[in-house]
Amino acid sequence: MGGASDLPPGFQFFPSDEELVVHFLRRKASLLPCQPDIVPTVTLNHFDPWELNDKALQAGNQWYFFSHATQIRVTPNGYWSSVCADETIESGGCNIGIKKTLVFSIGEPSKGIETNWIMHEYHLLDGRKGGSSSTATSSSKKFHRNQGCSNKESNSWVICRVFDSTCGSQVSFHEEGMELSCLDEVFLSLDDYDEVSLSNN
Repeated sequence: MGGASDLPPGFQFFPSDEELVVHFLRRKASLLPCQPDIVPTVTLNHFDPWELNDKALQAGNQWYFFSHATQIRVTPNGYWSSVCADETIESGGCNIGIKKTLVFSIGEPSKGIETNWIMHEYHLLDGRKGGSSSTATSSSKKFHRNQGCSNKESNSWVICRVFDSTCGSQVSFHEEGMELSCLDEVFLSLDDYDEVSLSNN
């Protein structure tokens, strides 16, 4: 898949960190269909970052894909390594995920030459509490129980954003504190519909 060709005309795919975790990664880990279903699954270790064309979802100069979580991020010609501390992703006062930032180096691990390729790798945190919320953990457990998905299964998936930093990273159109967009409302309504449908089965 080389682009967001399955989106309606005029739509562009530039999700925020929160949207990637809530609307895509959480649904993938819970065995629910992603709406729209445009982010493919790629085996991270099989490809170097410049080989992601036609394999990952391209949006501007960024590539998005699901992959299985792994500690060994070695590719045919190099490897990914962390470059800074993990960032916490929040939604509704809860810590819902973490974002790891990695850089790609060509060569053998610890001996490679660092490149300009950057990857943001998003992991679920299973609704650990953040801020003043007191029901995050129980709500998360209920959510995964309703979906028939264990914590181990939910943590086996990650969603990745890869880009060449020399081209600049096209950030999301969303800013903190902004109201939900029309597309957000569509995603949320689909989430609610799936939960209601499953509870009636």
